[in-house]
Amino acid sequence: MSPVPHGRHEREHEDDREHTDDHEHHHSHEHGRAEGRLARLRHRLGHMLTPHSHESADKLDAALESSAQGMRALWVSLVVLGATAVVQAVIVVVSGSVALLGDTVHNAADALTALPLGVAFVLGRRAATRRFTYGYGRAEDLAGLVIVATIAASAVFAAWTAVDRLLHPREMEHPGAVAAAAVLGFLGNEWVARYRTRVGRRIGSAALVADGLHARTDGFTSLAVLLGAGGAALGWQLADPVVGLLITAAIALVLRDAAREVFHRVMDAVDPALVDAAEEALRTVPGVTGVGELRLRWIGHRLRAEVSIVIDGHLSVRDGHRIAVEAEHALLHAVPKLTAALVHADAAPASDERDPHHVLAHHAPA
Repeated sequence: MSPVPHGRHEREHEDDREHTDDHEHHHSHEHGRAEGRLARLRHRLGHMLTPHSHESADKLDAALESSAQGMRALWVSLVVLGATAVVQAVIVVVSGSVALLGDTVHNAADALTALPLGVAFVLGRRAATRRFTYGYGRAEDLAGLVIVATIAASAVFAAWTAVDRLLHPREMEHPGAVAAAAVLGFLGNEWVARYRTRVGRRIGSAALVADGLHARTDGFTSLAVLLGAGGAALGWQLADPVVGLLITAAIALVLRDAAREVFHRVMDAVDPALVDAAEEALRTVPGVTGVGELRLRWIGHRLRAEVSIVIDGHLSVRDGHRIAVEAEHALLHAVPKLTAALVHADAAPASDERDPHHVLAHHAPA
């Protein structure tokens, strides 16, 4: 049980006192003991049915496995998208299609985003040091920023080539080959999008999810190229650059979604449902009479928690530590992808006792 520095405890506020009083009113000592026995029984049954461990070595193994899944997703998608981009590039040279050129560049950029993400996953496997005390998981957030920048650059390039072709029209050659390349691009990108997004959500990697969204947009832009080829086959010379501008608009939309996803992760945003699940789990731990400050944050594709719980002030240090450990255990079960929790136990103050946190009041931010 390690103390976590924080400002004046929120139990000084009247609404928190009312919440604690109401909680204690509805949970008598006898009822609390009965609930505690049932909770311990359910927990033991769960361990017998699903053996597991929360030792440091097991946490590291899980983290390494999630990174390995991410690396596998990157390499597989790199091969698929790389092959797709090469075939499309050959047809661009033959046909001169500016819409297909934009799609090919976008596919190539999407394939190359595997490089920063791969570096991030490799760095994330390194152990924490005295300088990087939380490890290197934040490298994934930096990779996410690189991906967003790559999407933005591909949008600018697609727009520039489309406008240039509008100003300097040129007839598309071999529209049938362009249509075939468009279908190939859609199939390759949609498969990669599903794969990356599924793995990214499973391991909790916002960067990999953003990369999956990027690939999905490439698939839809490939279908737009198909429309351009159809228009050119019917004799509409401006169909190709017009579709190129539509592709630019589609890239801009996915840029917005990917930027939002990465921005939330960089700013330590979490799903409020995770906070609710954590609070609910803590309140079911025998001996916990209240939950104070609770913080969750992503470090790469893993979660960490910092929490203050309220316990009976007359308990021994050993009993207080036991409750804190059980609280951490409950969090590890209740919050997906949580690998560590730092639990600080506050003794419920007596009516004639001054809050011990008053010595920290002058350190609180204004």
